[in-house]
Amino acid sequence: MNFYERYLKGETKEVYNDIYELGNDAFLPNNSVEIEKVLTETFERVAYNLGIIYKELVNINYLFKTDFQFNFERPLLNPLPNTDSLLEKLEESVKSFGFVPLSLKMFYKIVGACNFGWDYDTNEDFIWEYADPIQIISLDELISIVTDEYAFETFQEYYEDDGFVSLELSADYFHKDNISGGQGYALQVTSKPSVDGQFLYEEHNTTFINYLRICFENCGFSRITNPENNNQYQTFFEIVKPQLKQI
Repeated sequence: MNFYERYLKGETKEVYNDIYELGNDAFLPNNSVEIEKVLTETFERVAYNLGIIYKELVNINYLFKTDFQFNFERPLLNPLPNTDSLLEKLEESVKSFGFVPLSLKMFYKIVGACNFGWDYDTNEDFIWEYADPIQIISLDELISIVTDEYAFETFQEYYEDDGFVSLELSADYFHKDNISGGQGYALQVTSKPSVDGQFLYEEHNTTFINYLRICFENCGFSRITNPENNNQYQTFFEIVKPQLKQI
């Protein structure tokens, strides 16, 4: 079976491990079409899972923000009509330092954006503490950051210090609970074209796609099962988890 057939059969993790092992060969014509099919299926499942979780959170009166000023504040946002042109701007903004992983581009093309953060401005009594709700910034907001007049200078400083730059996509779990925290979660810009990249400054030390997988294994909240926190999530899990698709 090819990658796509294996993925549909349930070998989701194994397929991505094999894809990553290809390295640059993933972009050869005989591989790239098949890999794009896998990515398309993955992010269609991501969009589906987010929709399920959102619906069930609404059913339990989870407090989403409703007074939106910006797209990144919306719980769910479909792909923007000008996604392709915005992605071109994103690639242009980092081309001196590397490449935007294909996984992020497919996320913006197929999913859009999400922000399952609790509206602490309305009520600071969180339903689950330090649960780390999934949040991936909207593409228009990311573009506003990377095209800021100081963005290139900032990228240069990070590149000189660390040897790479990254795209911040999410607040950390402290900030999501309205507590001063650390570095936001960010996707590493890769030195060569890549299918996926490292999702930095997040405790699981993994790739972007696997981070999304962890989020769905935890019904949208990557730290909700942390034994340090007494989060009563079992009833929610029993309803949500059977509905979610493997990615």
